[in-house]
This record gives sequence, C-alpha cells and structure tokens, in this order.
Amino acid sequence: MTERIKAKKILIARFSSLGDILLTTPVVRALRYKYPQAQIDFLLNDEYKQVYEFNPYVNNLLLRRKNINENDLVKKIKARNYDLIVDLQNSFRSRKLLKNTGVMRKVFKKPTLNKFLLVKFKINRFKEIIPIPVYYAGAFGNLELDGKGLDLFLPEDLKADLKGKEKYIGLCPGSRHFTKMWPVEYFIELGKMLTGKGFTVVLFGGKDDKKITDEISVNIKGAVNLCNDNNLFATAVNMKKCELVVCNDSGLMHTASAVGTPLIAIFGSTVKEFGFAPYKAESLILENNLLNCRPCSHIGRSNCPEKHFKCMLEITPHTVYNNILRFLSR
Repeated sequence: MTERIKAKKILIARFSSLGDILLTTPVVRALRYKYPQAQIDFLLNDEYKQVYEFNPYVNNLLLRRKNINENDLVKKIKARNYDLIVDLQNSFRSRKLLKNTGVMRKVFKKPTLNKFLLVKFKINRFKEIIPIPVYYAGAFGNLELDGKGLDLFLPEDLKADLKGKEKYIGLCPGSRHFTKMWPVEYFIELGKMLTGKGFTVVLFGGKDDKKITDEISVNIKGAVNLCNDNNLFATAVNMKKCELVVCNDSGLMHTASAVGTPLIAIFGSTVKEFGFAPYKAESLILENNLLNCRPCSHIGRSNCPEKHFKCMLEITPHTVYNNILRFLSR
C-alpha cells in the first residue's frame, strides 16, 4: 500500500450530485477488495444517501444535512479519528470543511484547465477520454479499478410497479440545466412512435421533473408516469424492468448504468471528453458533432448562448427512434 492510503480508517467525501456520487462506486468497490480490513466510511449530502444505504463495501455513512451547522459535522468527523480523508468533491466548500478536521487529506485532481480551454476556446487538450471514476481512483495512488460498472444496491424486499411481459422503454426527460435537455415535444413525438411499435413508455424523474413528465405522459397513449419525489430506489427497481432507457446527460443516465439497463443518452452542450459518459454500460451516445460551438459548458447552461440550440434540435425524434430499433436488434 502506498503512503497515501496506509490508513486503516478512511473517510471518502463526495457531497453531490446523484451522478457524481454513483461514479464513485467503482472506486469504493476496488478499495474494499484491495483492503478488506480497512474501515471505509462515506460522507455525502442526506438527499443522496440511497446511493450508499445498502452498499456492502461501506462501513458507515455520514450525512451532510441542509440548515445544519457544519461545525457539528466537523466535530463528528474528528471524533471518529480517521487516518485519512479523500475528498472526491474538490470544491471550495468541501476543502474548507474537511481542512477544519485536521485529518490528513487527499484530493482528486480535476482537469480544470483542459475543460476551460475546450469550453472557452475549443482547444482540445484531452489526448484520450478518461472516465471520472479513473480520475477519482487517481486520488488513491496505485488503486486499480476492476473493469466493472457502477453499483447501486437495492433493498431485497423492494418491488417494481411495472408488471407483466410488456415491452417497456423508459424516458428520462429531466436535467438540472436547459442545454442538457432534449426538448419535451421531441420526447412526446418519440413516445408516440414507440407506442405505435408496441412498446409501453415509462416516464422517470425526480420532484423537479414532475411538470415535464406530466406533460409528456398525458400526450402519449398508455404511458406510465413513475416520476416521484426523488426516491432513487423506486426509480431504479422499475428501470430494471425496461428494455432500454432514453435519457439526457443526467443523474438518471448513471442510474440506468448502475442497474444494468441499456441506454441511449442524448448529449447537447456537454461532450464525452469531460468524463461523464455512461461508465462500463451498454450504451450509445447521440450528439451533434457538426457544431463548432460545442461544448458551451462543462456542466450545462440555462440557455443556448448562440440562440439556436442546434445541439439538441438537430437530433430529431426520428433519429433517436431509428437508433433505438437498431440498438435493440443487435
């Protein structure tokens, strides 16, 4: 074991968001297999605790809650006497909080300069596409990943809403940012094509997606709207019933990856070089590579800076539909 991970008690920190936390799971799994006797705890925001609630590779969860004095969290961390904290968030807030614990820290290195140059000047210095879990693993020195995908462990008694032998196709129309969202009207048109082909359309989303999932579902005959109040387990167990999921570059894209459901992801303002493509998953990314304005952001924007939104609008429902049929017939 290298000096940086000689610790017997390790705290891994990644506060948010859903997809980013799911992308830490290959690292935690590899760490557990390599050092089975170590105590491995995980610190994350309370709203994402389901990602690790049933994960057997983690000993304890520490939850960061809204409107709670973070000095209390610092005291709790100090009381556990960790030998090492690994910061996989690497934000101003995480650095400040974890520095105050006085524990030795390691921080994952973001390709910040390369992302900046690609977004602002379209200078691509990414010699290869490195998945985010590989960046995370770099914080542990010599830790090698096992080549498997993401983990999401569900309660054993959890039952799906989707029943029978219907051919389900999941649609995940939401995302935190406008420029990462394929248009609602396109999802509706795609859904109608799929139902005409004998598929049953299932809508997935969280509490912020309710308006658009409602709009889509009422316009697609027989659609099943399973949008919920951010219940990751309920979403995941039903995703497993789907033959395929169509999604944006979002946390639910990584959820589909984690439960082993094939997926087609539509990328708008973001690109694969940033490392957030589906990890070790049966997947296809659809994107408009003819535009010199992509990427316009590494996380997404509230509007198209060029005012044309061609990155999404030129990926038509017919294009996605035809790719679905080809993908399923492989």
